[in-house]
Amino acid sequence: MNRSLLAVLCVGSLMATTAAAQQDTPPPAQEAPEDDVIKREEVVVVTASKVESTIINAPATVSVVTPETIAASPAQNFGDLLRSVPGMNVIQMSARDINLTSRQSTSTLATSQLVLLDGRSVYLDFFGLVLWDLVPNNPQEIKQIEVVRGPASAVWGANALTGVVNIITKSPREMEGTAFTLTGGLFNRDEGSRADDGNGTSYGAYASIARAPSDRISYRLSGGYFNSDPYSRPVGIVGGCALGVRCVPHPLDRSLGTGGAPYPTDVAGTPGANAFENTGTSQPKVDARLDHDFESGARMTYSAGFAGSEGIVHTGIGPFDLQSGSYMGYGKVGYSKAALKVNAFVNFLDAEAPNLLLTDPNTLQPVALNFKTQTFDIEVGHSTVVAGHHILSYGGNARRNNFDITLTPNAEDRNEFGAYFQDEIFYDKFRLAVGGRVDKFGNIEDPVFSPRVTVMFKPTPAHALRVSYNRAFRSPSAVNNYLDQPIFAPGVLIDLRPVTPLLPPPLRPLVPTAPVPLVVRNVGNPDLKEESLTAYEIAYTGNVGDRTTIGLAAYQNDSDDNINFASITPSALFPQGIPPFDVYTAQNPPPGIPGLLYGVLLQARIPGFPLPRTVSTYLNLGPLRQRGFEASLDHRFSNELTASANYSYQDEPEVLDADAGQIPYPTNEIAIPAPHRFNIAVSWNSARFVGSAGVHYADESFWVDVLDAPFHGFTDAYTMLNASFGVKWADGKVVTSIKGTNLTNGTVQQHIFGDILKRSITGEVRIFVK
Repeated sequence: MNRSLLAVLCVGSLMATTAAAQQDTPPPAQEAPEDDVIKREEVVVVTASKVESTIINAPATVSVVTPETIAASPAQNFGDLLRSVPGMNVIQMSARDINLTSRQSTSTLATSQLVLLDGRSVYLDFFGLVLWDLVPNNPQEIKQIEVVRGPASAVWGANALTGVVNIITKSPREMEGTAFTLTGGLFNRDEGSRADDGNGTSYGAYASIARAPSDRISYRLSGGYFNSDPYSRPVGIVGGCALGVRCVPHPLDRSLGTGGAPYPTDVAGTPGANAFENTGTSQPKVDARLDHDFESGARMTYSAGFAGSEGIVHTGIGPFDLQSGSYMGYGKVGYSKAALKVNAFVNFLDAEAPNLLLTDPNTLQPVALNFKTQTFDIEVGHSTVVAGHHILSYGGNARRNNFDITLTPNAEDRNEFGAYFQDEIFYDKFRLAVGGRVDKFGNIEDPVFSPRVTVMFKPTPAHALRVSYNRAFRSPSAVNNYLDQPIFAPGVLIDLRPVTPLLPPPLRPLVPTAPVPLVVRNVGNPDLKEESLTAYEIAYTGNVGDRTTIGLAAYQNDSDDNINFASITPSALFPQGIPPFDVYTAQNPPPGIPGLLYGVLLQARIPGFPLPRTVSTYLNLGPLRQRGFEASLDHRFSNELTASANYSYQDEPEVLDADAGQIPYPTNEIAIPAPHRFNIAVSWNSARFVGSAGVHYADESFWVDVLDAPFHGFTDAYTMLNASFGVKWADGKVVTSIKGTNLTNGTVQQHIFGDILKRSITGEVRIFVK
């Protein structure tokens, strides 16, 4: 294979970048001939291996949300956009709270999906979550969204455990001009906690100005604001049971009951003793970028931005209310010349969020999650061709995290270092990608190696069969290691009066005359290991007739040392707790209960007397297996009309045998993702009209990640019909659109503790002046 053919296969990623290419000058606006249909397989991606490639040649399974899809989509947030990606589990919990995970069940505070913005991590290392509303860019600035479906630590390092989402924005030259966008809409709230409050409203405004005053300088300034009323909360009893009755068995063990707790809502008179008022969200944002191009073909990029948010953040210990003034700011400097790239960024996060359910026993005030963190990162990457058959890519990064978090008063600052190397080998119809990455984290004793091996067979340039092996990991977060926060367990009272007749007469006066609140100690675990995932995949990508792209993928993901928040109670599994997380004893009884009395109760094992959970902490649990299958079909009828369909199947997670001394993964901690999901969509974008229509279906799911078993249970399967329609005016300079999600007004609850999503209709006006 000669060098020119290799360069074609790599889509120019290894060729010297010319000054003209660096200027990102878009082609003249004109219609492509009908027989010159833009091919989806020619879309260039960089997230799979940090070098440019087409989707068919990428060493990992990649999906791309294109700018045409974004322009026509009725999506109102990132969750709506990414829900159509095969294998992606997306949940919307509130007006601002979105979580997603690929190829396994997602959860509140999803921690396994790395999210990048132009290669800059927006994954919050202090907890491992992503606050999607802290992305500072407006939707019109997004060039495309690349999704790696599967582990990617071999190039991206820690926290790319189940995949990567990389949001890539347009350069100033690609969007040169002035743009304004106004949105406003209504969403239905005819049931749930706000059924009597009428429809909710949302509105937003965005503006950007991009200029290229010379051949060397271009810049972009943008800003926006979004506001939404709160959605309705579910009411009644979790699982539809009678109050206090766990009538919903766990699907993997029918002896484990779930449900029976009242939903804590803001409706007067509901049975929830810990009611909280649901809130909407307000989200201001600004962003700036300056590009300086040099005659040598090099480019310097300077960017900075700010994004604020307020609203509900749901967690395993209940909802926190992100306060007004919470924000993330960033600054970034990048240098690129041909394949060499050097980037440095800093993230500043400052937020306050009181818990809406839990009280701090020490202050008798709501548990406070206040955090100020700084992340400093520098990264270098390069690639080169060797001997005409090898593409070598290599690089590394150094990162410093500073933590100041109320929940983790003993959290330490953390240093992280990583380096990667990959060799993509081309011989005739075969491609082999072999590489790996080594990371050393300050909170992990040993370096972590993340290998990748991909073998690809291409019988023709338009068809590729790929077999791959990957290992990835997630580092314990500062909260995982150093959490230190006692709480009053929500709604849990220890009432010892019923056991009084069973006690010896001398002990009966020691019984409290009223129920005593249970205090639970929530502590971190500094001895946690990294969570790992070993993945095997067989995939096919093919192009038929230049207009149709077919994708098939079957995978097996085996996770181990899963980091999980667990309650430790006196039991056969934890007879004395797990040092240093000892359970309450006669020498250290629960507050409000005499030690002598508690010691007798522990020994007596009185029938009907439940031993309370006393400590919650993070543990490394044994291995768990996820298997699934994905199929996708994309067809371009013309440059104006496209259609797509995809289907995802996920099997029930399987508990594998634990190693000696390892805690088996408890059944009551296993969530069950929707086994079947599918998306069907059609979109059009002509000189006069733009729009789309689509159907999203998700099967029932089972959730275990909020509070305890009385709040666990199933969500129903749901179908959402979404559509948009827009008209272009003044030669396309003005576009007026109406967008709708869940048009059939079905009752959709995407998580057992999440808000109710009903029909939403939004009007939009976009103005662009060149």
